[in-house]
Formats: sequence, structure tokens, C-alpha cells
Amino acid sequence: MKKRTIYINAFDRKRLTRLIEDSTNFNNPDKNYLEELEKELNRGKIVEPKDIPKDVITMNSMVRLKDLDSGEEMTYTLVFPGIADISKNKISILAPIGTALIGYRVGDIIEWKVPAGLRKLKVEEILYQPEAAGDYHL
Repeated sequence: MKKRTIYINAFDRKRLTRLIEDSTNFNNPDKNYLEELEKELNRGKIVEPKDIPKDVITMNSMVRLKDLDSGEEMTYTLVFPGIADISKNKISILAPIGTALIGYRVGDIIEWKVPAGLRKLKVEEILYQPEAAGDYHL
């Protein structure tokens, strides 16, 4: 699949880069996910928080997705690892689907390898994006 341009909020990039740097060690169980996140950050177009398009998934965004294979719809909030809680639909940026979400837009189809195989998810809607709401500190 052709890689699309993804947009990364400069504030998110700084915090995520710090997360990667602070978490990188040989025995870290999240090492592969950290490497994938770093790849996504490196290929993204960096924009200031106030300039991020309202249809882009950023940290702390709540999104509605559709699994194109099963038709199942799901809602997730993309969060930092320390506050992830799948029972509350708060998915860590280090989870395979979490890493896949950052920077994508409404209407995009994301193909991402997960432990069970390849998932195809369509970004249906952004229910909340901090930047669009003026919450630049999140």
C-alpha cells in the first residue's frame, strides 16, 4: 500500500520523541512498537498545534473507526502509555493500532500489521481533537 502523508502536531512529536528516547533500552518489551512509532514520526509532516487540520488524529483525539473486514465500528481515544485503559477505550500510542492512528485523517484507510494479521481500518470520524477544541496543552 502506498504510504500517505501524515500530519504530526509539533508538540506531540516532541513528547513522543521524548517517550521513545526515555523508553529505548535493549530489554524494553515495547522496543518494536517504539521503532514503528519513530518511523511514523520521521515520515510525518510536522505542523504547529494551531495549524493542524481538524480532521487529523493527534494525541488525545477520540476517533470512530470501521474495520473494513468485519464491518465492526469502534471508538478509541489515542493516549500516552501511562493512561491507556482498553476498558475505557483509551488506546496507547504504543499499541499497534495506536501507532497506526497518529497523523491520519478522516476518510483514510489504514492497513497495519497486528499480532493476528493485517487489519484494514477506515477513519470514519474524529469525535474530539484537542487542537480543534483549543486544548493545546493536551
